[in-house]
Amino acid sequence: MDLDAVVDELYGLPPGEFTAARDERAKAAQAAGDRELAEQIRRLRRPAMAAWASNLLVREQPGDAERLLQVGEALRQAHQDLDGEQLRELSAQQHRLTLALAREASGLAARAGQVISDDTRQEIQDTLRAVLADPEAAEQWAKGRLTKPLSAPVGFPTPSQQPAPAPAPRRGTRPAGELADLDAARARRREQQESLKRARKQAAEAERELHEREGELAAAEGEQSRAEEEQQQAEQRVSDLSRQLRDAEREQQRARDAARKARDHTRDADRAARDARRRARDAASRARKLAEQTRHKA
Repeated sequence: MDLDAVVDELYGLPPGEFTAARDERAKAAQAAGDRELAEQIRRLRRPAMAAWASNLLVREQPGDAERLLQVGEALRQAHQDLDGEQLRELSAQQHRLTLALAREASGLAARAGQVISDDTRQEIQDTLRAVLADPEAAEQWAKGRLTKPLSAPVGFPTPSQQPAPAPAPRRGTRPAGELADLDAARARRREQQESLKRARKQAAEAERELHEREGELAAAEGEQSRAEEEQQQAEQRVSDLSRQLRDAEREQQRARDAARKARDHTRDADRAARDARRRARDAASRARKLAEQTRHKA
């Protein structure tokens, strides 16, 4: 038994099944004589619902997860020294992206039989924002083994946050050192602009992909709803037929009982008829004998 395989298995289970499965794996390791592995398994913590749904998104939609990681890397590079307009646009994109992915995670959880509340969905979105903002959080999430939701670092921009405008430079001549700094700043600015373009492109591609996935999800949910309705109708028909079958079985049993009683009555009647015929023959025989005796005496 391998710890990594056990961890991967356990964190793929719904939260309600985690504890029993963990204890079973720990007992198996203990029985195999590996006490250290058993103790490591026992220390594993059941994931919160938001963490489990976030893990589910990584496991079930690896393409979306990879795109989010790429967008996060580009955004982290582009956030440094961006002006207000650019930051607002990027923040709005990351907000739409995390919102769409949080909805997708909720849909995956629903198909797995788990109901996601609004608060839990917000925790999922916060986790995804943390993935965009923090490379360590992104690395944790990418493993699909979170035990609790993540929070974005303080200071990570949101759509409502804007950087203060830079003060306008004063006119006048610049020393050579300042010109060099200005050239370096312009070079950094060009690099940032390129990072920004990449981030916008990746975010746009991710949003298009998410729209397609949301359409697929809506279609799947509609199909699921129709299937569940057909299932309910079939179950109702089965229930009705079962009831009719029980009624028919009871009627069959009553008919069997009546037939058995009729056979018993017929058997008794036949026995009585045979007895009556025998008595009749005996009486007729005695009558003939008496008649003959009477003729002889006469």
